[in-house]
Amino acid sequence: MIYDGMNLRFRQLQAFHSVIETGTVTGAAAILGISQPAVSNLLHQLERQTRFKLFERDRGRLRATPEANLLFREIDTVVRGFDHVTQAVIDLQNKQAGQLQVASQHSMSFGFMPKLIAEFARDRPDMSISFQSQYSSKVQEWVISGLFEIGICETPLLHDGLVAHPIRVETSVALPAGSPLAQHEVLTPALLEGAPFLVMGPDHITHRRLREAFVQAGVPLKTRVHAQLFKNLLSFVKEGMGVALLDPFVLDFDREGGFVSRRFRPQILMEMAVITSATRPLSAIGQEFLALLRSELQPYCID
Repeated sequence: MIYDGMNLRFRQLQAFHSVIETGTVTGAAAILGISQPAVSNLLHQLERQTRFKLFERDRGRLRATPEANLLFREIDTVVRGFDHVTQAVIDLQNKQAGQLQVASQHSMSFGFMPKLIAEFARDRPDMSISFQSQYSSKVQEWVISGLFEIGICETPLLHDGLVAHPIRVETSVALPAGSPLAQHEVLTPALLEGAPFLVMGPDHITHRRLREAFVQAGVPLKTRVHAQLFKNLLSFVKEGMGVALLDPFVLDFDREGGFVSRRFRPQILMEMAVITSATRPLSAIGQEFLALLRSELQPYCID
């Protein structure tokens, strides 16, 4: 009978499990990274504590007894589970696993962010990814609440408790392919007089600043389509319905063609920010991705 109070050590069970799997003490020692005498000693300890023989020798190999086979079935899931946890810790230390949690405003979500996340994930096959695109106000709420570690949004910031890395990017005018306006390298309100504009909602910063530019130039702004996404506006441009003032993330990552873009003067900038929570520390994965994101955004930024 096994005496009460028996205290089996996990290392004993691990050595026993490895010997069963490899059939030899040598194989178990290689898996565990310890010496053969150390494996043999762990097996002897386990036999003393269980009070039954674990192995018989059969032509140089160890053959498990019926009792050992029963014990193996009982501990197999536990030992494999521990090995999985150990590997997970190693992966986290090597930044191969973990979870990336990023939310973005819409214009960056169709090309820029998927490309960047795919690049970041290439050497991290076990990393899980949570990515969502939304309106900027919602992105800020998600970062504040902890649903996402990193957000990219348009300003203004509507909440305290955010750490913001500001970004300013230049907008350009998208024209249908073949538009006579494409002969100009730089477009102005005077050159665009009478051109139907496809615009964001009246409260969006690009719409407000576009109106201001036309008012200051003394030129009427003709609007034809209102939409809520830059991607939608670009689709209307391709259909020949007008021109639109868009950010570089929509323009640079469109692969379908059917439009050309030109600079606009006076220059109209979009203020954006990469945001994190001021009250929650970033994970190691989050810190690495934040550094990569800021680096990749740098060429778009206007000082």
